Amino acid sequence: MIYLKSIDQSNWEDCIELKVKQEQQSYVASNLYSIAESKIFPHLKIKSIYCNEKLIGFAMYGIDSDDGNYWIYRFMIDERFQGHGYGKAAMKLIIQDIEGRNDCTDVVWLGYQPENEQGRRLYASVGFEEVGIAPWGEMLAKFSFSS
Repeated sequence: MIYLKSIDQSNWEDCIELKVKQEQQSYVASNLYSIAESKIFPHLKIKSIYCNEKLIGFAMYGIDSDDGNYWIYRFMIDERFQGHGYGKAAMKLIIQDIEGRNDCTDVVWLGYQPENEQGRRLYASVGFEEVGIAPWGEMLAKFSFSS
């Protein structure tokens, strides 16, 4: 069973120990950096991802002040738990969490390195559609909520 949990005193240190595969490290900032960033920018939501009682991943998302839409800024599954479908299940939960918020927007955006083929397949599998390369070099993808 996959579920999201708040990050607090009981699990933040375990969250910073999570790591992606060596070849993926350039694709995502460290969880320690992301947790620190969320304290400076309180509109960012940080969540730990669990499978049963085992911590397996991390996510950070929130409304972007520039465009007013939700963005998934960070998403990672620890290297030990990749390839089991947990990422897809967790991404669906994040989308559901955003959809259930009072400030939900019509779309959710994310950006990823164009060479991140594993990320591309994951995001497409839950309904994100690529829209092109951003000026800062990331592939942008958009998830639209059904009306």
